[in-house]
Amino acid sequence: MSASSSSSEEIIKQFQSLQNQLRQQVSVDKLSLDDYDVLVIPSVTLDQQQLQKIPGVHLYEERLLFSLIRLRNPRIRLIYVTSQPIHPRVIDYYLHLIPGIQLPHARDRLLLFSTYDSSSQSLTEKILKRPRLVERIANVLRPKQSYMVCYNSTSFERELSILLGIPLLAADPDLLHWGTKSGSRQIFAECNIPHPDGSSLVFTGEDLVEVATDLWERQPQLKRLVVKLNEGFSGEGNALLDLPKIEELTRQKRLKTIRNCLPKLRFQAPDETWEKFQKRIADLGAIVEAFIEGEIKRSPSVQCLIHPNNTVEILSTHDQILGGPDGQIFEGCRFPADQAYRLRLQEMGKKVGENLAQKGALERFGLDFITVRRDDGENETWDIYAIEINLRRGGTTHPFMTLKLLTNGHYDCSTGLFYSQQGKPKFYRASDNLQSQRYQGLLPDDLIDIVADHHLHFDSSTETGTVFHLMGCLSEFGKLGLTCIGNTPQQAQEIYNQVVEVLDQETEAVNPENQQPLLRITQSAAEVKEWECFSQNK
Repeated sequence: MSASSSSSEEIIKQFQSLQNQLRQQVSVDKLSLDDYDVLVIPSVTLDQQQLQKIPGVHLYEERLLFSLIRLRNPRIRLIYVTSQPIHPRVIDYYLHLIPGIQLPHARDRLLLFSTYDSSSQSLTEKILKRPRLVERIANVLRPKQSYMVCYNSTSFERELSILLGIPLLAADPDLLHWGTKSGSRQIFAECNIPHPDGSSLVFTGEDLVEVATDLWERQPQLKRLVVKLNEGFSGEGNALLDLPKIEELTRQKRLKTIRNCLPKLRFQAPDETWEKFQKRIADLGAIVEAFIEGEIKRSPSVQCLIHPNNTVEILSTHDQILGGPDGQIFEGCRFPADQAYRLRLQEMGKKVGENLAQKGALERFGLDFITVRRDDGENETWDIYAIEINLRRGGTTHPFMTLKLLTNGHYDCSTGLFYSQQGKPKFYRASDNLQSQRYQGLLPDDLIDIVADHHLHFDSSTETGTVFHLMGCLSEFGKLGLTCIGNTPQQAQEIYNQVVEVLDQETEAVNPENQQPLLRITQSAAEVKEWECFSQNK
């Protein structure tokens, strides 16, 4: 046996030993309630070339700042590490959200560390390159009363877990295949869950031509295909291929047609080209799938939790808000998903969770779908297609956890609704992409002043209002995240609209004339009508 393989086996053995400490716990909730140190590593450890296409992605480490609300439990200590120091007013903002806890008490249980490194490397890699920082973090942790959470788990997070000697509450990196496009398709097949017809994983442009042609021959009526990088993020790795209407094509003609169409792919990421995309195929692999057509189509998701004892808990459902050239890019979400299909989403999520648990997975995962409404004149039905498994905390994680931690409420699987402690159902509209050129130059201090002046804050007495995140993105990118919580879907949307209106008014005076159109998410009239109907039938 080689030294490298022996070393690899030892790493796996050490990691599994640490994970077994978690598996002795009954549930993740017990970890939240007991006297623990929680180390938060909000590193987005994904393909850096894909990530750099997202404005302000290096500041997405702030998305897990909802974790500070955990300090409402007086026995928990929180250690939060970032690439760059977080603005003190941002920390104060989150601590002020904590009900029933005095600020000095919460601050004493919060420890902040930074690598002071703004490079494009992932945060975890930066930490690993600073052994003295690792030692300082280790010195403040209680070895038998600590665990680590992260945005997503890779070999880097596993290495850090071993160095610190504390378990990682996340899936083993050896299981990451099941969170890729090709791995997801395999699990959908194993669980007998409907999903689009598609291909196996390929690594060259010519192989992509072959599998796309195979799919076209199986379904000659197809109008479009979707090409997906195997490890694409937030839809940025997707591209659409339009199929021409040509009858009686031979296989050779189909091959030639596909080959000629690939350079004309409609990419969802800005500034993407076939030449660059082809190189990413060689690095990451790609699949091709049938594009699901439909006049009324949505992209819901279900979020689940695999407990250390392998039980699967349904956390939430959402209707995702998608943007980009062809509606492939995640921009925000509404909670909960439409009642017409949310309970079916839960059933499919549980099937996938049980499959993943048998494979050894742990902690959160999300499952994305496409739903298409079919009307036969009398009845309305929704066809559901599973699209992708995300073995990580996604864009729907932080708004839901914010709601849960602020209200201390519970999710009811029988209705698919979330109820506060007073028994009121709660709804929200959330986004990571409220963006406008006119917001550029706003500091966190400015935003907090605007929030105070216009009473846009979250009101703990009514449990409604807005919680902001990604405040560090404002000044440079004019970009902001927010979760608008209401007692009805309309109220949540109205709160969102009010925030946008106030921010536009507050920044209008400093804007030059003839500026570019706002880049924020907007709603079409059809979306507003759908949202109102959903509320009336909730």
